[in-house]
Amino acid sequence: MGLDAELATLFVLLLGGYMISLAGKAALVTGGSRGIGAATVKLFAQAGADVVFSYHRNREAAAQVEQESRKHGTRIESCKADLGKMKEAKKLVEFTHERLGRLDILVANAGIWNEKDAPIEQLTEREWDDMLRVNLKSVYAVIHYAAPRMIAQRSGRIIAVSSTSGQRGEAFHTHYSASKGAVISLTKGLSSELARHNILVNCVAPGWVDTDMSKPTLETKAGRKSVLAAIPLARVAKPDEIAGPILFAASDLATFVTGEVINVNGGAVLCG
Repeated sequence: MGLDAELATLFVLLLGGYMISLAGKAALVTGGSRGIGAATVKLFAQAGADVVFSYHRNREAAAQVEQESRKHGTRIESCKADLGKMKEAKKLVEFTHERLGRLDILVANAGIWNEKDAPIEQLTEREWDDMLRVNLKSVYAVIHYAAPRMIAQRSGRIIAVSSTSGQRGEAFHTHYSASKGAVISLTKGLSSELARHNILVNCVAPGWVDTDMSKPTLETKAGRKSVLAAIPLARVAKPDEIAGPILFAASDLATFVTGEVINVNGGAVLCG
């Protein structure tokens, strides 16, 4: 092992006097080429984890995340996958196990959002099916294939990324809200189901985040004004501010936390 790799193994993140380290852990992050997923890959690498992440189309963006993450000396690999297809989810999990030798942490982050209003009477079957396929089926699919690996090793962490929209609903985007609300319900059910295998299942629910997905709304004066008016902190989150709570849920600081929804929304939605 070279000096860089040794330093990476010893690297820890200091958070309020506590040490957060994922050294020796193998993680899979879906949708890791941009936004929250990319920030999570980079932060996990910084904390010492080996990481495989998926991307759907943008190979250049994936290569950039690989390059930035590898500077910490851990193993970083990307894999092209359409996770709305079961065979693609299976391929991704198998790729992760082949490259890293195990699977300790799964972050189910891949998702889509459509800024176009879709009143229920105009919402098409195709729009509904596409949203549920990407935002819900992909989460089910990757967990379906990852869970047996974790069960066999008697340990694991699963962190699903939902949304405030899944907690409060969202007019004219009900298909998105339904998909994200279902992710929360899936998290709660799986937390009880997998607890006996020492697998912790939690969910992070962001509000508005400054990512490519939200740009169409945030780049308009009216859209940004409307968004900020509903956030007590009067700003949107940075992707790193969502990756931090994901890291917490994956770390040894969260060994007695399961079935929880971690709200990261600047005070916009207050849920007990």
